[in-house]
Amino acid sequence: MRFFSAFFALFLSVFMLSCKKDDPSPSPAPALTLSIADASQSEGNSNGALMRFKVSLNQAATANVVVDFATLNGTAVAGQDYVAKTDGQLVFSIGETEKFIEIALLGDAIKEGNETFDVLLLNPVNASLLRARATGIILNDDNDGGLVIPSTGYSTPLSYAGKTLVWQDEFNASALNAADWTFEIGAGGWGNNELQYYQPQNTYMQDGYLVIEARQEGSNYTSSRIITKGKKEFKFGRIDIRAALPQGQGIWPALWMLGSNIDQQNWPACGEIDIMELVGHLPGQVYGTAHFGANVGAHQFVGSSVVLPGNARFSEAFHVFSIVWEQDRIRWYMDDVQYHEITPATLNGANYPFNNPFFFIFNVAVGGNWPGSPDATTNFPQRMIVDYVRVFQ
Repeated sequence: MRFFSAFFALFLSVFMLSCKKDDPSPSPAPALTLSIADASQSEGNSNGALMRFKVSLNQAATANVVVDFATLNGTAVAGQDYVAKTDGQLVFSIGETEKFIEIALLGDAIKEGNETFDVLLLNPVNASLLRARATGIILNDDNDGGLVIPSTGYSTPLSYAGKTLVWQDEFNASALNAADWTFEIGAGGWGNNELQYYQPQNTYMQDGYLVIEARQEGSNYTSSRIITKGKKEFKFGRIDIRAALPQGQGIWPALWMLGSNIDQQNWPACGEIDIMELVGHLPGQVYGTAHFGANVGAHQFVGSSVVLPGNARFSEAFHVFSIVWEQDRIRWYMDDVQYHEITPATLNGANYPFNNPFFFIFNVAVGGNWPGSPDATTNFPQRMIVDYVRVFQ
């Protein structure tokens, strides 16, 4: 019985194999697919450099293959960093397997971080899209533009007794961490009659430091403003920020926080904690301030300041700006020396908004109500250099 079963199985397999050999129907041709590869290119100091994106078919075309393409802004902006393509088209003739998309770059001599944009493949004919999106990296090849990173200054430890390090950014990556930070973009005075236009291009990483650069570009000013809203928000803890600061009439760097409920409560009801502010015509003095009040008309603030000894300036060395933030109390420190404190009693009966979560803002403003406008004595570019931000709870 076992012999018969084995014989029958062998017979059946041979019969099926012979049927397959006699089957006249051809195998279907593999489907044609299109893919685009990432690319990179040095920016250059003048216009004309081309970034080339390779677009490939998985096999030779047997009929014309057509695909549209378009660019999409990332940290690189069309018209400023590269020439946009909104209605590009590639045609693969019979037998072809690859084509190139060329995007012209707009060069400059400004030190900035590497920037990116995307190229999208769209509306294929006679093929399908396997990889339809590629990233182009514009490699900044400019020198440091006179950037001087101080080699001395105050530092704070990576641990404190009874506290845990819950978040830090040491700025050691090649670009700002988009999982933690967002660029705010635009002009409009920002509520203080400021003069700058905020854009991502004024932020870059250099040797493990975050650099925010205020520039004069013709009759205009540009800078950067970065926030952790919706990404990294905190309630209480010790916060240390090690930084070297810019200077000059009309320059206004700040390391500060806003209440995370600002979209519901508005400013100043949400609360504002200025960990550090400096007005550039007083390069040896920093301020720590709390802002509060039911509405703009009821805005109040309480603050204090600390001055470096002699004629020392905050641009010459790193200093650490800290707050120790607890239920119903905030204390301000510069290089571990306390110089300001608030409690609910400090607010003279106003609502105390500082027991809620807050997010970070780092920026360098130009002009505004407090420092006034730049003048002939103001040198550009001016830079705030941040070594780290750390939160302990």
